[in-house]
Amino acid sequence: MAEDILGQIYKEMGATPVINAMGSVTLLGGSTPKKEVKEAMDRADSAYIHLPHLQEVVGKKIAEYCDVPSAYVTSGAGAALALAGAAFMAGNDDDLIEQLPNTAGMKGEMLIQKCQRYWYDRCVEVSGAKFVEFGDEKEASESDFENAITDQTCGVLWVANEMSPGTVVGNNIMTNPLSLEKVIEIAKKHNIYVLVDAAAQIYPLDILGKYVRMGADAQVVAAKYMGASQSVGLALGTNEMIEKITKQSFTGYEGRRIRGIGRPMKVDRQEIIGVTVAVHEWVTMNHEERLALAEKQSSVMLAPLQNIKGVNAKIINNIIGNQPFGVKVEIDENITGISAEDLVEKLKSLNTPIWTRNGQNHEGNTIKLVPWALNPGEDKIVGESIAKLLQS
Repeated sequence: MAEDILGQIYKEMGATPVINAMGSVTLLGGSTPKKEVKEAMDRADSAYIHLPHLQEVVGKKIAEYCDVPSAYVTSGAGAALALAGAAFMAGNDDDLIEQLPNTAGMKGEMLIQKCQRYWYDRCVEVSGAKFVEFGDEKEASESDFENAITDQTCGVLWVANEMSPGTVVGNNIMTNPLSLEKVIEIAKKHNIYVLVDAAAQIYPLDILGKYVRMGADAQVVAAKYMGASQSVGLALGTNEMIEKITKQSFTGYEGRRIRGIGRPMKVDRQEIIGVTVAVHEWVTMNHEERLALAEKQSSVMLAPLQNIKGVNAKIINNIIGNQPFGVKVEIDENITGISAEDLVEKLKSLNTPIWTRNGQNHEGNTIKLVPWALNPGEDKIVGESIAKLLQS
């Protein structure tokens, strides 16, 4: 994309647009809705509608697309986590719904494996739920889980990702979390709920809704990864749990005259229609074409980075989850004279800034280039710009 076209409206406002080689990150705007989604959102402008009715109608469609009993559109996966936490504690009791985030007199504790603590579990705490850890930084056992359950436990949060047990994460720690199968088995025995954060688990398609089908009460998804706007997400779950989540809705203030915590988590009618179309497009699209494009963009970024002294660049062959392929660039600072961290900052200071990220924790002196959010032609700009900085 030509520089004078890139983000022109931002330039007119006095803001600086960037080339996004980080992927679908909230920091840079999250996503660009697909053409079909934008068209559907525009069509939704043509009339007003009773939102609880609309949520019920599209919830049934999305549940069908995802092969789960029920679904609810939320303002992002983070909101889905917060609403689910509230639903676990307050259920259908309107007095308790209005009492939150004060959890006095209700089961207000949510369990989580210590080896699964992560940045976004904070979203559950918005509901007022208090996390109680079990196990240690490396693993958790069945007895650890059972011993952590008390009369104050409402549920357990399990975190899904593309990594298998035994993968190096965090501060170079090998983790082996208790499996979801065992978590569900024990939770059901003790009559507590199971919530799964599966925000990015959308491909292969059988992952979408998989954890609900396994027996979890709710699974949250970030719909931005499927071509919806970044401000929408999904709560997938059992009929019972989605009904409880619905009662926390932002529309409850007028519709039910109940002041739940969901009021600040609004979703407009255009977004509700848009995400429904996005999910349908996602489950019916040709994913081979999508993956082929991502691989081609990665190859274009890779080409200028070959045969540079002190640089080892290679394509990432992962196709699981939300952002396939990409390029991993390992840098020998002693030869190139620049660290990955410095390179990331130099890319941000270009006339047209390029945003990427350096390797985290165990990945060492590397940067990762993601093709997910690149406009046509930007893959070439990214690769050549990095090559120029490394060779200078």
